[in-house]
Amino acid sequence: MKAIVLLGAPGAGKGSAAEKIKERTRYQHVSTGDMLRDAIKCGSEVGLEAETYMKRGELVPDEIMIRLVEERMRSGGGDAAYMLDGFPRTDNQATLLDSALERMGGTLERVFFLYAPRELLITRLTGRRICRSCGANYHAVNIPPAVEGVCDNCGGELYQRSDDQEDTIVNRLEVYNEQTEGLIERYEKAGLLARIDSDCGVDAMVDVILEIL
Repeated sequence: MKAIVLLGAPGAGKGSAAEKIKERTRYQHVSTGDMLRDAIKCGSEVGLEAETYMKRGELVPDEIMIRLVEERMRSGGGDAAYMLDGFPRTDNQATLLDSALERMGGTLERVFFLYAPRELLITRLTGRRICRSCGANYHAVNIPPAVEGVCDNCGGELYQRSDDQEDTIVNRLEVYNEQTEGLIERYEKAGLLARIDSDCGVDAMVDVILEIL
């Protein structure tokens, strides 16, 4: 079993890059957000535990998150290849991941740090719009609808999520930087970190990642 990690602030393009890497390789995309939703939906033991914290508005403890990640990675067998998106976020989570990989006989191959200027991240995130009816995604600058505020697909109203408003985004970026500063240093010292400029576009970014792999 082998794994790579995609690190990057909100808006850095981790999700978009992961989808394209998945299309061109055998790496399976492991998003902690998706895993949490799936585990809760199917009523698994670890999912129900995570849900109790989420309902109280609390962060899911690292020990539960690593159980969720390990459960997902074990499901693919010993020859599987995984691309972790959204985990680890902290040095403690990285330590837990190392231990889990050791238990499973797996290897962390590379950590890709997708970076972009702060101003660009804010522009990307504040421009996101979502249809209230069908959930289609738009961007005020990059993927605008034909008619402002109206979904091209169903005519539904487009809205901005509360966590995509500028004051919230600035706070999210500050929290992210505080959490991951030590993590980036950790992987750099281990010789695993590769810095990728996410301002060059998703396709170019993915080409660089695959060349390194």
